[in-house]
Amino acid sequence: MTKVWKIKKNNPALQNYLSKELQIPSIIAQLLINRNITDIAEARQFLSADLSDLHNPFLLKNMDIAIERIEKASQENEAVLIFGDYDVDGVTSSVLLTKALKRKGIKVVNFIPHRMTDGYGLNARVGEVALKNHIKLIITVDCGITAYDQVTELNAKGLEVIILDHHEPEEGRIPPALAIINPKQKDCPYPFKYLAAVGLAVKFIQALEGQVDKGTLDFAAIGTVADIVPLHGENRIIVKAGLQAINTTSNSGLSALLDSSKMRGKKISPYHIGFVIGPRINAAGRMDTAHASLDLFLCEDLMEAQGLAQELELHNKERQRMQRGIVQEAMDIVEGSEHIKNQKVIVVGQEGWHKGIVGIVASRLKDKYSKPTIVITIKDGVGTASARSVNGFNLLEAITECSEHLEEFGGHAKAAGLTIKKENIDKFNELINEVAHKFLDNKKLLPELLIDSEISLAHIDMNLAEILSSLEPFGEGNPEPLFCSRQIRINSLPQLLGKNTIKFWASDNGVTISAVGFGMGEFQKQLKKGQIIDIVYQIGIDDWNKAPTPQLILKDIKYR
Repeated sequence: MTKVWKIKKNNPALQNYLSKELQIPSIIAQLLINRNITDIAEARQFLSADLSDLHNPFLLKNMDIAIERIEKASQENEAVLIFGDYDVDGVTSSVLLTKALKRKGIKVVNFIPHRMTDGYGLNARVGEVALKNHIKLIITVDCGITAYDQVTELNAKGLEVIILDHHEPEEGRIPPALAIINPKQKDCPYPFKYLAAVGLAVKFIQALEGQVDKGTLDFAAIGTVADIVPLHGENRIIVKAGLQAINTTSNSGLSALLDSSKMRGKKISPYHIGFVIGPRINAAGRMDTAHASLDLFLCEDLMEAQGLAQELELHNKERQRMQRGIVQEAMDIVEGSEHIKNQKVIVVGQEGWHKGIVGIVASRLKDKYSKPTIVITIKDGVGTASARSVNGFNLLEAITECSEHLEEFGGHAKAAGLTIKKENIDKFNELINEVAHKFLDNKKLLPELLIDSEISLAHIDMNLAEILSSLEPFGEGNPEPLFCSRQIRINSLPQLLGKNTIKFWASDNGVTISAVGFGMGEFQKQLKKGQIIDIVYQIGIDDWNKAPTPQLILKDIKYR
C-alpha cells in the first residue's frame, strides 16, 4: 500500500541554539525539537534520564494520606488487599506493591479479576474476599478512578479504599476513596501527568521507603512500555534504568520468563517487552486468569518459577494459535464484502470469537487496511468489542456519538471497548461510518511515515549512529528517528535474503552505505543496479563479523 511521507519542518534557529548549548550535532537537536523538547533543562534531563531527576512523590495529591494509612496498617498488623487489573500494567504494579508492603511486614492478599467472568474493574466479589480475610483496606492499581458506585458500596461495608490509577477521571463523579493517587485528577500539582499505573506504584514505594531502588525498576519498565505511555519525562527515566535491570533481575519468576522466552543475555529493548515479554504476561489473563503471571513473579523458588513460566509459554502459544485463526476469519469477512472494504470504519463480528483476543485482531485489521477497526464477539445476543483507530480519528468521540445503540463503552482516542446488543450492530455500523465520513478523507486513510529530517548520506557515520543511541529507549512519544534521502543510486545488485529481506549498497555523492529492508522482499524484483530511488530509513549499526559500520534500515522506497 502507498505510504504518505510527512517530513517535519526544520527549525534552524532553535536547532542552532540547542546544538550550541548542549554540545550536540544539529541533527540530534532537530530530533529533540521534533519531540517537543525545546527547553534546555528539559533537554538535558531527557538526554541524561537520571534517577536523581525523579520528582518528589509527595507532590502527588493524597500521597501523604495514603502513606500514613499504610504506616497505620503496619503498626496495627493489618492485612491489605491489592486489587490489580489483568493486563501487564496491572500485574507489574501488583508485584511491586505486594513486595513493598511485605517489606513493611504487612500481609497482602492479591485479587486480579478474571477477564471472562469478572470483567474490568472493581466488582462485588472484592468486598466479599476482603471481609472473609478480615481486611479493612483495599488498594486498587490500574483501575478504580471511575468506580464511584463500587467504592461507595465498599465504604458501606466498612472498607477503606486507596486508588492508584492513571486513567482519566469522570467529571463530577470522583469515587469517595480514602485517597486517590492520580496525577490527572483535579488540583493535583504533580508536574508529570503520563505515568502508567506501575509508575505510580514506583512513586508510592518511593514515598514509603524514601528512595527508588534500581532493582525494583525491572517490572516498572515492563509495565510502562507495555501500557504504551509516552517515553519521556519520568517514564523515560524509569524505562532506561529498568531495561538495564531486567537482565540482572533477582526475581526468580522474571528470570524463568527470560529463559523460557529465549531472552536471556540479550540487550532488552522496548521492542522485546512489546512483542516478546509483554504478550506472555498478558496471555495468562487473555486465555485464563492473570493470577498465573502474578504467581510467577511472586514465586521465590526457581524450580516452581520455571514451571509457571512454561505455563505462560503454553498460554501464549494457544493465544497465538487462536489469534491466527480469528484474524484469518475476520480478514475473510472483510475481503468477501466490497461493502465492508469500502467503508471508512471496519466493523466485523461473529459468534464464538474469544473475548481476550478481539483487541489484538482489531489491531491487525487496522494495520492491514489503515482504517479504524471494531471487532465484536457475540454471545447470548450481546456483543463485546474492542476498537483500534488510526491517526486523525478520535475513536472515543466517534463512539460517543453512537452511544444510543450501545450498552456500555469507554476508552480513549486510539483504543476503546464497548458492549452492544446483537440487533443494534447494523445500526451502529451505519452511524459510526456516517460520523467517520465527516472526518476522514481517503488521504487520511493511507499509512503515514512521519520523517524527522531529509538528509544526505554524507551526514551518516559511526559518530552519528552512536549519538542516536543516546536517545534510547525508543517507543511511544519517542519513536526511533526516521530519515529520508532522495536521488540515491543503487550501487549493487539487490539481493533477496531469506524469504522477505532485501539488501543492497546505496550511494550518494561518493558516499556508499549498505541498506537492508526487513519484510520488504516484494521490492526486489523492481530494483536494479544503477537505479535512482528515494528512501526512508532508520540508522542502525552493522557489526556482523566485522568492525561496526552504519547501516540503513529501510522503511520505504519510491521510484523516480
